[in-house]
Amino acid sequence: MRTPKAAPLRSSPPRERALSPALLARMFHQPAMIYFQTVAELLSIRECARRLNVASSAVSRQISQLEDALGMALFQREGRRIKMTAAGEILYRHVRRVASPLEAAVSELDMLRGLKTGSVRIATVESVGLSFLPPLLTAFSQRHPTLHLNVEVTSSADVVSRLIDETIDVGFGFVTAPPREIEMAVRRDVRVGALMRPDHPLASRHSLSLADCFAHPVAIGTRELSIRRAIQPNLEAAATARPPLLEVGSIRMLVELAQAGHHISIMTPIGAHHEIGSGALVFRPLSDPGLSTNRFGLMVRTGAGLHFAPAVFYDHAKEHFRSLELPGTVLS
Repeated sequence: MRTPKAAPLRSSPPRERALSPALLARMFHQPAMIYFQTVAELLSIRECARRLNVASSAVSRQISQLEDALGMALFQREGRRIKMTAAGEILYRHVRRVASPLEAAVSELDMLRGLKTGSVRIATVESVGLSFLPPLLTAFSQRHPTLHLNVEVTSSADVVSRLIDETIDVGFGFVTAPPREIEMAVRRDVRVGALMRPDHPLASRHSLSLADCFAHPVAIGTRELSIRRAIQPNLEAAATARPPLLEVGSIRMLVELAQAGHHISIMTPIGAHHEIGSGALVFRPLSDPGLSTNRFGLMVRTGAGLHFAPAVFYDHAKEHFRSLELPGTVLS
């Protein structure tokens, strides 16, 4: 059976006069809201139609009716993809808050029936996703096989903003000073250091400075990575003395570069603890005065009141992280 071709977004703008508040309130109880939420999550009319088992034309029609009711566009095209407008972002944020209690009710009713279903929305930084998150997810899935997990890899800043916006339930990331909206359940102070092969000339030293590292080819993260923000003041102070740097936007690539042997990678041990544990790489903390200590944590939104599935995962993650032995970290 062929998947219906996705209907294009409307070519004409929505009506200039929005519906009255009374009629608009009725609109919010129509299927359009279900279609809107699904399209907003998937950013695809075709995928929305496939998930809801309806025709793509029906999805487009409902979105157009909702835009007419509001008097403003909710989506716009960018090439072959669509993205939400500012109005769409606002509506989606509030729709999620309305839908969340209903999803919680379904989860609790299923738990009452013994089904124990539900979903957990998780966001993590790359280094955690490459290291100790997969075993945590595996253990959780084995213990709770009926719970659905959705994991996205992103930056620490995005983890925090998505927790605040309530588009995820649990986050893993690096935060030097968490905002008041964020609660860090398990915190570890993480040393910044140099990652290299055991046969590197600096591997025999137990403490290094950035100046020591700059005598050799160095790889660092780009400004989008939290590790770069931790060392940026020290890099600026050493601007006249340092050689050209290799900058990459991936923790995995920093590990691979260290394994290749030509570069020292400046990072935390998180993301490389398998290689450090096996002896393939060594980690030496940097001793520069004033060097920021990264703080890694398991995060939720303050006062979030987690529903059944996220609460179960949160408790499991806290237990897992408290029992981990991570070199170069201190539980706080």
